[in-house]
Amino acid sequence: MARVTVEDCVLRVPNRFDLVMMAGQRAREVAAGAPLTIDRDNDKNPVVALREIADATISLATLQESLIRGLQRHVENDEPEEDKEMSVTDQVWTEAIQSRSAEAEVADAGLEVEDAVEVAAAEEE
Repeated sequence: MARVTVEDCVLRVPNRFDLVMMAGQRAREVAAGAPLTIDRDNDKNPVVALREIADATISLATLQESLIRGLQRHVENDEPEEDKEMSVTDQVWTEAIQSRSAEAEVADAGLEVEDAVEVAAAEEE
């Protein structure tokens, strides 16, 4: 059984903190049933993960992406956010579309909508 030292892995992942995080993520993946890329040789999951990193049998970019997704609490939406402030023209169009939609729903229901100003003017006459 070959012993894996951190020096073997630091050649591929220079930052020791990143190395520990990546090896831990890979060990969790192996524990969850991910296929091994090397022979187990009766080693435990963290040792297998370090050996895979040292032997370059797994993609570090894929491993880092799965690590980020595993730690992420808020999934970002790739769609750009709309400006919260709308221009006056956009507000007018939005209100017109909404009022048209409301009028269409009322007409579809077979009801009539009277303008309050027109009703008041007709009552005064």
